[in-house]
Parts: sequence; C-alpha cells; structure tokens
Amino acid sequence: MALKLPQTNFATLPAGAKIFMLFALLALISSGYYLGLHMAVVEQTEDAVRRHEALQGELNQAHERQKQFLKLREDLAGRDALDRQNMRILPDTAEIPAFLDDLNRLAELSGLRVMNVGPRPELSEQFFTRVPVALTLKGKYHQLAKFFYNISRLERAINMENIALTSPEKEGEDINLNVAVLATTFRRPDGAKK
Repeated sequence: MALKLPQTNFATLPAGAKIFMLFALLALISSGYYLGLHMAVVEQTEDAVRRHEALQGELNQAHERQKQFLKLREDLAGRDALDRQNMRILPDTAEIPAFLDDLNRLAELSGLRVMNVGPRPELSEQFFTRVPVALTLKGKYHQLAKFFYNISRLERAINMENIALTSPEKEGEDINLNVAVLATTFRRPDGAKK
C-alpha cells in the first residue's frame, strides 16, 4: 500500500509556511546562482587577472630586451664606423697606387717636385706590416713644411722618416732644397682578423 500525502493548496497554507517556502526557494536559487554562475565567473576573472599579470611581465621583459637590442645595435653601428675608420688608417692591403697618388697629389699641392719614387720591400712586425717608399723631392723650405703638414692630415697612418736636406740650390732669390725622405705607411699583417 502506498502512502498518501495530504494534498494542500499553496493558498491555504499559513503565512509562516509561505514565507519559509519563499526563503527556501530564494536560498535554492541563490545557491544555484552562486555555485553555478558566480563561482565560475570569479574563477575566470582570477584566471584572467593572473594571465594579464603574466602577459604584463612578458611585455616588460620584451621592452627590456628591445632596449638592450637597440643599445647593442647602436653599439654595433658605432663599432662598424670605427672599424671602417680603422680600415682607412690601417688597411688590409698595401694599396701602393693609392698611397703614391696621395703623396704625389700632396707634393703638387704644396708646390714640390717629385724627383724620384722608390718602393722598398715590406717589413713585417707583430701587429702591422711596414710599407716604405723612398722619395726625393725638390722645393722651398715652406713648401716642404706644408707637404709634411698635409701628410699629417691624411687618414691613413704615414710616417716620414730619415729626412735628409741636401744640396740647396739658389734659383733667383729662392733657395730650393733637395730632400730625401722615407715615407712609410702601414697595413694589417697577413692573416690578421677582420
């Protein structure tokens, strides 16, 4: 035999029971909302906040790496410019034709006459190789001083050694000097690192 529950109508229930049922229904709906929706949204929000913080940290690291990259790129550009300048001062090859052109051009600009040019054998040192060229020049003292000054202004490293002033000659009111000098330029030794 089945147990029969009394059937009651909601309208016939006392007010206290109606209020209790209302609070029970509201508690059930609230707990369902809290557990079903609110907790999921809170977890998603917390996950989003953690993810945002992680991405913000990665972004800060990326900005730092970008700053380092830009600094390194600037340093590299500076080093490349310095290396190009060093290559003009101390090239890989002797570049004798360019060296002789520079000497001849500066002698002409200074008013000197180049009487003799005699390349000499290269001399190897530990960090560089000497490339000497013997010159015989003729001109006035001030022209000679101007020539040496102009040589000192060249980018390429050049030494003027063993300067010998010989046989002054009087031409009118001017005195011309015959000058023997050893012009030495330098290059990187064979097998030097570039």
